[in-house]
Amino acid sequence: MDRPLVATPRHGRSCAGRAGRLGRAFAALVACLPLTGCYLLHTAKGQLDLNAKRQPIARVVADPRTPPTLRAQLERVARIRDFATAELGLPDNGSYRSYADVGRPYVLWNVFAAPEFSVDPKTWCFPVAGCVAYRGYFDESAARRYGDSLRGRGYDVLVGGVPAYSTLGHFEDPVLNTWLGWSEPHLAGLVFHELTHQLLYVPGDSKFNEAFATVVETEGVRRWLEREGRAPDLAGFAQRQSRYAEVAAVLVRGRDRLRALYASALEPAPLREAKAAEFERMREEYRALAQAWGDGGYERLFGPDLNNASLLAVATYRQCVPGLERELEAVGRDLPRFYARARELAALPREQRRALLCGEGPVLVSAPAAAPAHPSSR
Repeated sequence: MDRPLVATPRHGRSCAGRAGRLGRAFAALVACLPLTGCYLLHTAKGQLDLNAKRQPIARVVADPRTPPTLRAQLERVARIRDFATAELGLPDNGSYRSYADVGRPYVLWNVFAAPEFSVDPKTWCFPVAGCVAYRGYFDESAARRYGDSLRGRGYDVLVGGVPAYSTLGHFEDPVLNTWLGWSEPHLAGLVFHELTHQLLYVPGDSKFNEAFATVVETEGVRRWLEREGRAPDLAGFAQRQSRYAEVAAVLVRGRDRLRALYASALEPAPLREAKAAEFERMREEYRALAQAWGDGGYERLFGPDLNNASLLAVATYRQCVPGLERELEAVGRDLPRFYARARELAALPREQRRALLCGEGPVLVSAPAAAPAHPSSR
């Protein structure tokens, strides 16, 4: 039987509890100021501003002033959110049970950077999240200024808008205006992906975190569309997934060729020429794909700004996906068993986990038999 159209918001948490969480967040901010300065102030202000805009979805739906299109979209999200917990075993909390309009097309802008002759990312390290291969800003102009400063220091840079992100359960993340209006598979996938970050997150290993969330997202969307009897949408979703995997493979192959090139003994001038030729080869490979499909859809990834930093997001999200898909298949696509296996993998040293899943280096020992404590229990 279908669940109610509108999820019940969690009103049981007291104002004192919310104040306590904000107090702890402020204390952490003050403690970390010497480490990250104005940037941490920027992110703290952005997060608090976002929190202040949240309204329970049930209240927005019940408001007669709510536009019918928005009401229908929020009802749909509420059903997806209930499915995420009931059928996928994702966290049952206040995330994605409220709505916030941030008044802009993206909630964040991420800055990716890599040296001119390297496909390894510049990383930034923060409390809770650990070290990550991007730096996010709530203000586009601030992100672009920081990107420009990195370019001035010789880095390849990508600045891209982000429609959603996860606070890993530290706050009740809202549904945002930045992703309403998307297709239902895309919308469901985003909810499943971000909730998966709350289920399991390994500080300092973005490749594992994003691949794990991507695999759960894909499996969740497939199950959602099957449950809804949406066979045409399921076929279209499978085709889009297959095509994106082909596009990602073009970029990953190009990244691997560049890695070998950058390890060569070429002088800077011929190295730049060879680098440009490799990026043009990626564009040619994509054009051949688009011609075979009869259409495109990914031209923006292969535009004139394609550079080392452009490859980082694909590598971060996709490199470990095949390994985790094999793990899902190995447990018969049983999600609780898959989650338990993912926790076993999360307990390994990063190098060993990457070797098992991502093809990085040799596998040294087997995974531990016991799963570590769930991160949310800490």
